[in-house]
Amino acid sequence: MELVRLVLHHYRWPFLGAIGLSLLSAGLGVGVIAFINQRLIEVGSLAALPQFLGLLALLLAITLATQLALTVLGHHFVFDLRSRLVKRILDSDIERLEQLGNATLLASLSSDVRNITIGFVRLPELIQGVALTLASIAYLAWLSPQMVVITVLWIAFTMGVGWVLVSRVYRHFRLVRESEDRLYKDYQSAIEGRKELALNRDRAQRFFDETYTANARDYLYHIIRADTYHLSAGNWSNIMMLGAIGVVFFMANGLGWATPAVAATFALALLFLRTPLIQAIGAWPTLISAQVAFDKLASLELADYQPGFSVDDSLHDWQRLELVDVSYHYPASAQGEGFQVGPVSLTLERGEQVFLIGGNGSGKSTLARLLTGLYRPQSGQIKVDGQVLTSAQWHAFRARFASVFTDFHQFDQAMGPGGLPADPQTVATWLERLQMQHKLQWEGDRVTNTQLSQGQRKRLALLLAIAEKREILLLDEWAADQDPQFRRLFYRELLPHLRDMGITVFAISHDDSYFEHADRLLEMSKGQLSELKGEQRALASADAVAQINI
Repeated sequence: MELVRLVLHHYRWPFLGAIGLSLLSAGLGVGVIAFINQRLIEVGSLAALPQFLGLLALLLAITLATQLALTVLGHHFVFDLRSRLVKRILDSDIERLEQLGNATLLASLSSDVRNITIGFVRLPELIQGVALTLASIAYLAWLSPQMVVITVLWIAFTMGVGWVLVSRVYRHFRLVRESEDRLYKDYQSAIEGRKELALNRDRAQRFFDETYTANARDYLYHIIRADTYHLSAGNWSNIMMLGAIGVVFFMANGLGWATPAVAATFALALLFLRTPLIQAIGAWPTLISAQVAFDKLASLELADYQPGFSVDDSLHDWQRLELVDVSYHYPASAQGEGFQVGPVSLTLERGEQVFLIGGNGSGKSTLARLLTGLYRPQSGQIKVDGQVLTSAQWHAFRARFASVFTDFHQFDQAMGPGGLPADPQTVATWLERLQMQHKLQWEGDRVTNTQLSQGQRKRLALLLAIAEKREILLLDEWAADQDPQFRRLFYRELLPHLRDMGITVFAISHDDSYFEHADRLLEMSKGQLSELKGEQRALASADAVAQINI
C-alpha cells in the first residue's frame, strides 16, 4: 500500500520503533491473558491481584505510548505530504495546472489530504489488531493445537467475508472521490457566479436542480453504499466473534478437546480480540480511502518534488530577448481543432516600451505567457542575447518579469528583490504616484484592506510588481479599469517614470489615444504577430477599434 511505502521511505526508523511498541503491547496483552489463566482461573490466589493490576497499568502505558507514537508520526507525515503537494503545484507548469482546473486542485488539497490523514490516524488500530491477533493465536496454539485450528479457520472465514464487503467499500469510495471533484466545481460556480445567479433566478434554479443536485445525489448514493458495506463488515465481524466463543465451548465440553479452564481462556482471548479486530476492520476502509486519495494525487501528474526555491540569476544583465519561430498549439476539443499561436518571432530590447493590440481570441494572452516563460514553446526557440535558453535557465528567465495579468491574484505583501522587504522609499514614491497613499492601510509590509475597487486593486498590483524591481513589466490591459483621468496619467506620467527606472514595459492595450507613447506597436491577429509601422501605426493610433481584426 502506498501509504505504508511512503511512511517507510520518509520515516523508516520512527515507524519501525512504533511497530516495535505495537509488538510489545501485543505481547503484554497476551501476557495478561496468560496471567489470568494461570494465576487467577487455575489458582485463584489473592496475592496475585497486585501483580495483575501492575500488568494492567503497564499494558495501559505501553498501548497508549504506541498509539501516541503512531498518531504523532502520522500527523508529521501528513504535514510533509501537504507541504510537498503545495510545493509540487508551485513547481508545475502553468499549462498543467490550467488543464486540471482550480476545483480539482482544491479537492486534492482538502479531500485527498484529509483522507490520507484519517487513514494514517487509523493505522495504529490496524497494526494493533493484527499484532494482537497473531500473538493471541500463538498463545492459544500452545494451549490447544486442535482448538486453535478450528478457531483460526472460523476467524479466517469471518475475515474473508469481511474482505468481500470491504472491497465493495473501496469501489464506492473511488466513485465518491470522483463525485467530490464534480461537487467542488459546483461549489466554485455557486461562489464565483454568485452575481449572475442572483440576477437570473431561472439560471440559478437550473444550476441547482440539474447540475448540483445530480452530482450531490450521485455522491449521496455512493457514500451510503460505502457506509452500508462498511457497517455490514463491522457487524459481521462482531457477531461472528461471539459465535466463535460458542464454538470454543462446544469443542471443549461437547467434543472433550480441552478442559473448561482452557475453554475459558480461549473465550477470554476471543473477547479480548473482539474489539481490536473490529477496529482493524473499521480502519481498513479508511486505508482504502487513503489509497484512493494517493491514486488521485498521482493522476494529477504534477512536477516532481524539489526542495527549495533558489533561482540562478545569471540572466540579469540581458540586453535582448528573442522569440524565434515560437508556436503553441492548444489541444483539440469536441468543438474542433485547438487554436494555434505562431510561429511568432519577436525581439525585445532592454528599456523598450512595446504595446500589443489585437481582438478577443487573437492570441495576445498566449503570446504574453510565452514571452514570460509561463508557457513553454512547442516549437521554436527563445534566445537571450543570442544564446538559446536552456531548461536549466527557465526559472532565471521567468525571474526577469513582473506582471499584472487581467486575471491577476491580489497579494497583500510588498516584496523586493530576492524576497527581501520592499524598499520603503520606492513604495512611498509609487503610493503617491498611484494616488493610493490614503487608500491603503499597512501593517509592516502587508496591506490589510484589500477590499478595493477593480481599478484600485490593479493599482495595488502594479505597486507590488514595481516593488519587485524586475527588469520587464508585463501589463495585460492594465488601464482598462482606470478612470479617464488616471488612464491619462498612466500613459503620460507613469510610463516615463518606469522608463527612467530602466524598466522594460510590454503592455497589452486598446487605448488608441496613447499609442504614440509606445516605442513599437505590435498586433496579434488569428495567432500571428506583426509590427505596425508608418501609416498602419498612424491608422491604429487614430482608431484602434477599426484596426483590430476581431
